[in-house]
Amino acid sequence: MKDSAGGLVHLLLGLPVFHSEWVLYLLLALSLASVAVMIERWFFYRRRRVDAESLRPTLSALLADGDFQGGARLLQGHDALETNIVLAGLRAYELGPESVDDLIAGALGKEKARYERRLDFLATLASNAPYVGLFGTVLGIVRSFRDLSANMADASSAVMAGIAESLIATAVGLLVAIPAVVAFNAFKGRVRSAVTEGQMLSRILLSQLKAADPAGRQAAE
Repeated sequence: MKDSAGGLVHLLLGLPVFHSEWVLYLLLALSLASVAVMIERWFFYRRRRVDAESLRPTLSALLADGDFQGGARLLQGHDALETNIVLAGLRAYELGPESVDDLIAGALGKEKARYERRLDFLATLASNAPYVGLFGTVLGIVRSFRDLSANMADASSAVMAGIAESLIATAVGLLVAIPAVVAFNAFKGRVRSAVTEGQMLSRILLSQLKAADPAGRQAAE
């Protein structure tokens, strides 16, 4: 039974999966994918940057004058979360404030999903890359001790060299995870900021619609 178990262990250790090199290649591929996502998201947010502070007084003045079409034209020049959710309500302002509020909520969910696309990949990579690196380290240490058992003469140098090489996987795992964490937090902050600004702009539209809605005023009274 002991010989059978030992043979099974040697058979498993001979499989390619128990070589730590493939873990490094995997981490390298994940790192390249992470950088690609960061660059794509950075350009995505940069192209959709909008100055909501400057739009707010102009939009408020147009809506106060009842110029909803003018408000829509003002926002159509921007493809941003902040403007798109207000446009969804402006295009159906005649339906009343309650319907417009529902449309804005639906548009907000759609835009938020668009803004958060691929961020789950960064979050998953940030939380799991260190474990992938640790797995590579464990594989390297296992192989080092297997080599030790096969060649006791060069035990010290073989084990130390093998452990040193295997620890590289842990370092690479951390090197992949840290930028992913930083980028994820930065991008999530950008999304939260856009949602807040969009909600503030949408409140301008809803307040004007409620003020102009006779049924709403009577219900409030």
